[in-house]
Amino acid sequence: MVSRDIMRSTTRDFQMYYNPELHNEVRLDTNTNVLGDNPAASKFLKNIDIEINGYPNTYSNNLRDALAELYDLERSNFVVGSGSDEMLDVSFKTFTEWGDNCVSPVPSYTLYDYFVEMNGGKAIGVDLTEEFQLDVDAMLKPEAKIIIMPSPNNPTGNSFKSKDIEEILNRSKGIVIVDEAYGEYADESMVSRVNEFENLIVLRTFSKAYAMAGLRVGYAVASKPIADMMNCVKIPYSLNAISEWAAVAAVKDQEFIRRSVEMVRAERPYLADGLRKLGFEPFPSDSNFIMAKAPVDHAMLVSQLKAKGVMIRDFGSKRRTENCIRTTVGTRELNDLLLSKIEEVLREC
Repeated sequence: MVSRDIMRSTTRDFQMYYNPELHNEVRLDTNTNVLGDNPAASKFLKNIDIEINGYPNTYSNNLRDALAELYDLERSNFVVGSGSDEMLDVSFKTFTEWGDNCVSPVPSYTLYDYFVEMNGGKAIGVDLTEEFQLDVDAMLKPEAKIIIMPSPNNPTGNSFKSKDIEEILNRSKGIVIVDEAYGEYADESMVSRVNEFENLIVLRTFSKAYAMAGLRVGYAVASKPIADMMNCVKIPYSLNAISEWAAVAAVKDQEFIRRSVEMVRAERPYLADGLRKLGFEPFPSDSNFIMAKAPVDHAMLVSQLKAKGVMIRDFGSKRRTENCIRTTVGTRELNDLLLSKIEEVLREC
């Protein structure tokens, strides 16, 4: 039998990512947009007229131009690829040497360590404060080549304080990545400040608020020198032409984004209050999901809900999120369904 010793040493402990068996459950475990497919992208796909024999534009210039107009920046501030996960990979490929320290908060997005270690870096987790905010001095102590943080944070849902992010940017000698995968739902963003901080990279995605996860589109925003370095490392043609033009259409339909954000902001307190009445302890959230400490065993709750046709995400076995679950904020109908199914599980317990 072939041993894992044949793998590159930095990847031998890797396990496959979250990949549940599906049986038509209502999915509140992935934080995608519950309003359904992006209407502008869907309209484009239904009337598609693209020559598939030729390559797409090497660096997705049409989408970069659309994003530049949206943010009042320039094409050369953007790097575009197959999901923000590719942007993570490109960031570490571009800026880390073998053995470089790379810091991320705990808890945060589980795939950060994957990309760090896959690219030969040393992943260092730094606990957030008791209020789940950044411990600035502790984040800076390892003198990391890259410091990365999601804001709003996944899985806790809260945004980090702008003054803390700014202090890290000013004091760090390396690259600082602010992952704004859920940035559309938050009140503040670092995108407009990429020309102010030369070491700043902001990541964004079309998978969440834009409701286009199946098309795998993401982008990085940075100062022109940083973006140029990343584009030199990024795989040419990595974003296919169909996804690029669908994303261009979606960028031009900001009304759908506004409607999506308004729905979440109206329903988030309703869901949090409903969970609280059932004995949960919800975390404050600036995103389209809520993390909450469960009143019963986390694994049992998630399993029983799945059996009843509703999927949420289990974080209860991880450090700092002991016995916690995470659920997407749904429409009123979806939130009522979730709360009623949780109530059933609690009664059966």
